[in-house]
Amino acid sequence: MLLFLSILGILLSVILLVFNAQKNGSTIYLGLFFLLISLYGFYQYVLLYSKSVLLVEILLVGFAIVFPVLYLIGPLLYWYIRSVLTDNSRFTRKDIWHLLPTIIYFLCAIPYTFVPLTEKIQAAKEVVKDVSYMQTYHSTILDQLFPVSAIYLSRPILVLVYTLLSMGLFINFLVKKKSTEVFTKQRFMKKWLCFLLGFLLVLEVTQIFLIIKAFEMHFSELYFTLNILRILSALGMIGLIISPFFFPKILYGLPRMPESVMDEVKENMKEPSVPSGESRNPNPFEYTYIHSIGQKTDACMKEHKPYLQPDFNLAHLSVHTQIPVHHLSYYFREEKKQHFNDYRNQWRIDHAKKLIKEGKANEITLEAVGLMCGFSSRNTFLTTFKKVEGITPSTFAAQSKN
Repeated sequence: MLLFLSILGILLSVILLVFNAQKNGSTIYLGLFFLLISLYGFYQYVLLYSKSVLLVEILLVGFAIVFPVLYLIGPLLYWYIRSVLTDNSRFTRKDIWHLLPTIIYFLCAIPYTFVPLTEKIQAAKEVVKDVSYMQTYHSTILDQLFPVSAIYLSRPILVLVYTLLSMGLFINFLVKKKSTEVFTKQRFMKKWLCFLLGFLLVLEVTQIFLIIKAFEMHFSELYFTLNILRILSALGMIGLIISPFFFPKILYGLPRMPESVMDEVKENMKEPSVPSGESRNPNPFEYTYIHSIGQKTDACMKEHKPYLQPDFNLAHLSVHTQIPVHHLSYYFREEKKQHFNDYRNQWRIDHAKKLIKEGKANEITLEAVGLMCGFSSRNTFLTTFKKVEGITPSTFAAQSKN
């Protein structure tokens, strides 16, 4: 179970980082958080259950690198919660202080990297033979200053502290009723944050008690038997890993109307007007802001024609319009009900139609027309044109001559 959850967590983190990091900066913190949580789960599996000398050996060889980064789990959680609640994922200079535990542990583990490989292999064999060997195994300078149990407890305790800090930020957010400024269809994020912090709290508290119990019992077989602590720990891990799959829209964070824009709207109008037939929005200024996003994106496409660049994407549009990427994502998903790629391709096809009507197809090939409009290849142009217009570019060109 632990191995499966660790692999699932690593897969989840890869999906978050590779496919969604550009949409919202806070996703980077969340992806790295799940990656390190999963690596810690894999670390526990290798030491306690794998019985593989090779895996334990690899773990011990990379101990100076693997274990220090696990101290980033807490800071990554805190940065994610803060970036979501403030709608700002910027990393500041003050945040460097959160790296201190990782840096200290890394520096203390450096001398261990010079331990002969044969000694590490022998240590791996001893761990596989009897996992309680970890109680007397020294891998850092810190082991000379503190009990080994304290070193192993320091990580879950640190994560627990950051979990409580994050809960404090969340409670303050709710007390000040900042959620009323959030875009209406993203307010479910409050439930997601409750799930995330709740499952993590259960996981870390049970992990602390399990580690204490394990060292008291010298990692005896009784520690591996089924008990309430292990059940709660497993439930915490399962809930933590699988919950994002039930909240796919968490990738858009908690977008809200910027204060500068809200102040501007308040100065220019008493209250925004909403077209008849549309339901009343709990946030009276949300409609105006969302509508302004549409106006800015259309104006940008019309005036600057960024879609003519083959690599033009949502991040580039964000730079052109000075609108956060996740606000744009929310606009296309909830307001236009259209994928950004379809929106971009519509502009490209309209431009291609204009060129064909102007006789450009008589001067150059249709493939060249497609490339001029931002399409990366002939096939992409032909496929997209037929999807949008229902006919091929050549048919459209022939009809345009008539």
